[in-house]
Amino acid sequence: MNKTQKQSSEKVTAIDNDYVRSMQKKEYMKKAQKKRLRNRLAVFAVIICIVAGSLFNMNSRQKELLAMKEQEKARAMATLKDLKAEQEQLNMQLTKLDDDEYIAKLARKEYFLSESNEIIFSIPDKKKESEKEMRKE
Repeated sequence: MNKTQKQSSEKVTAIDNDYVRSMQKKEYMKKAQKKRLRNRLAVFAVIICIVAGSLFNMNSRQKELLAMKEQEKARAMATLKDLKAEQEQLNMQLTKLDDDEYIAKLARKEYFLSESNEIIFSIPDKKKESEKEMRKE
């Protein structure tokens, strides 16, 4: 039946009056409006995708930069800790060097300096001897 109805509607001519023309014009306007709406939505969707992609890209770059900065901070903190320990050791050595007895002891040990009527005996360390033997071998 559908085929016969289609064939019969093709044979029927459209009425050409003001009402039919205004209805056709309204239908054409609705189709054009829907098409413009779809185009606007498509453009808006593309813009949203571009913005979302750029935000995602920026976020990933910031995460990488933050990770690099945290590693750099950790290295700097380790260096700071080492330098503080070294400074503390140097400060202790400085306070020792202010003591005359320590300077005299150091001069006797390192440079074999002695006071009058004093004999210095050098006793070799077992650790140093074993290191020398290992180097020879």
